[in-house]
Amino acid sequence: MRVLDISTVLAGPNCARYLADYGAEVIKVERPDTGDSLRNMAWKDPRDGVGLWWKLANRNKRTITLDLKDLEDKKLFLELVKDAHVVVENFRPGALERLGLGPEVLHAINPTLILTRVSGFGQTGPYA
Repeated sequence: MRVLDISTVLAGPNCARYLADYGAEVIKVERPDTGDSLRNMAWKDPRDGVGLWWKLANRNKRTITLDLKDLEDKKLFLELVKDAHVVVENFRPGALERLGLGPEVLHAINPTLILTRVSGFGQTGPYA
């Protein structure tokens, strides 16, 4: 199973980590400027300066850097989507669509893709 993890902080990365722990190939996609903000939170490992929480939430994953707002990087991401089984994201409601990567776009490329949208209150409604 191939999983693309474009989520940040804890809930989304931990969801993808469980899949990685059970043997899935998980590719963590991080922003080029800062990476996942979890890298800089809490205690940092003095050996490499990476946050302990990031190491916990992203173990057993391969990491690449892509700017999903950049046209060329977006094309690379969509190439990865072709062979993926799952995409995990936890952006704010509508963010994936604003990037031009909404469910319609992803499913046009890979109709069997499972898009996992981790959010506290859903994508629509009064609390979203």
